[in-house]
Order: sequence, then C-alpha cells, then structure tokens
Amino acid sequence: ATYDESIRRIMDVVEEVDAAVPLNGLRWSIEHGETIEADTVHRIHALGGGLAIQNRMVFLGDDFVERYGRAAAEFTPPLREIMDSGIPVGIGTDATRGSTFNPWVSLHYLVIGETASGRRLYGDENLLAREEALYVHTIGSAWFSGEEDVKGRISEGQFADFAVLSRDFFDVPDTEIPSIESLLTVVDGEIVYAAEEFDGYSPELPPILPDWSPIPYYGSNYKNE
Repeated sequence: ATYDESIRRIMDVVEEVDAAVPLNGLRWSIEHGETIEADTVHRIHALGGGLAIQNRMVFLGDDFVERYGRAAAEFTPPLREIMDSGIPVGIGTDATRGSTFNPWVSLHYLVIGETASGRRLYGDENLLAREEALYVHTIGSAWFSGEEDVKGRISEGQFADFAVLSRDFFDVPDTEIPSIESLLTVVDGEIVYAAEEFDGYSPELPPILPDWSPIPYYGSNYKNE
C-alpha cells in the first residue's frame, strides 16, 4: 500500500455513495490531505468536493523522507497540482493537535517547502506564491464553512475581521515569515488585541489558558530565540 492508500479507500466509498444517491452539489471535503496524490485530487474535484490540508509536513517531513524516500516527499502533498486543478482548497495549522494556531509557520512552509529542521522538501515546481498561500488560508478556507462570500477579503460586505501586522508578508525575507505577528487584531469590528504602537487600544485580556502554560513566564518562542 502507498501512503495515499487510506484516502483512495475513502474515495472509493464516496464514489459508491454518489452512484447510489448522487451528491447533487452537496459541499463535502477530504480532511488532512497531506499525503494525497494527484490522481486522487482529480477524483475529489470530479465529485464536487474540496480538500483541506494542514502543515503537518513541517513537523513530520523528516520522518516521511526516512520512511518513504526523498522522491515521494517532493510532492507530498502535490501543492502545485492541487492549486492548478481548481479544486476548493483550504490550508491551516490544525490548531494545537499538530502545530500551533500561528498561521505564519504554515504560510512559510507553503512558499519555502521546508521542515522545522530546515530540510528542503519541495522544489520550486511544488511551491505556492505568497498570494496563493494567503488565498488558501483565507478565502480558500472559508469555502468549507460556506462563508467564502463574507470572509477572506477586506472589502464592503465582508466580516470586519482583520489584523495589522508587524511586517509586510509580501516584502519580508523568506526566513522571517514565521516571526510576523499581529499588532492589532479586530474581530467583528471590535479590537480584541493590541500591542506596541496600538497598545493604548488594548482591551483587558483574559488569562492565558491552560494555567500551566509557560507563555506568561517566558513569552512566545520566536521572541526568545
């Protein structure tokens, strides 16, 4: 069996279901598609599905190379093929289960293709442009909740959720993408976090949870490197 086998088996079931009771445009998706292969991407697309991917290869990429080989890792997942297929795609961090809520680790991975150890997994032919990486984190991900018309853009009619960043994502050097942070975070039109020159607008923040977290004592990791 290949590392894509479990997703293939799921797609076999989906196709059987569609043959018996057509999906008829229902919004559905395959989650955790990090090890998906290109032909499976097109099977999902043909049935009107979407594909959600996390940045798991940042942390597991080195082990993947040891298990399956360097060649297999070069297109795990096939980012360029996924983007060019036209399939709805969202990418994120999977919260605290495999990564952190910090999106910049994931954005760095998509445009550089490196593991946390600095191993380069992908060649230039399997990387995303910064505009594409931002798209799949915003508008692309909003498709999965049916909110792509109201989330992901700064424009009239969109939810008033945005952040003022410490650095310009489109100009900062590649190696410094993970250190970007929010200086002002607005959710539903209300300021929920402010720092540095915006510190005067900061609301009283709730205590950091869990209470055993080292962050109140040591700060976040990228500030102490």
